[in-house]
Amino acid sequence: MAEMIRVKPTHDGTYTVYRGTLALISGLTRLQAERYEASISQQQRAELASASN
Repeated sequence: MAEMIRVKPTHDGTYTVYRGTLALISGLTRLQAERYEASISQQQRAELASASN
C-alpha cells in the first residue's frame, strides 16, 4: 500500500509536503504544495495501475 501524501502548514506560513513521515519538499506556497501533492498522487496511482496489469 502506498504511503499517504499530505500537505501541512509550517510556523513560517509556508507549506511542506509529506509522504508518510518523510518530508518531500518544504517552503512552498499553498498552491505549489497542493499541485505537488496532486502530481505525486497521480504518479502513485499510475504505478499501482501498471503493477496490477
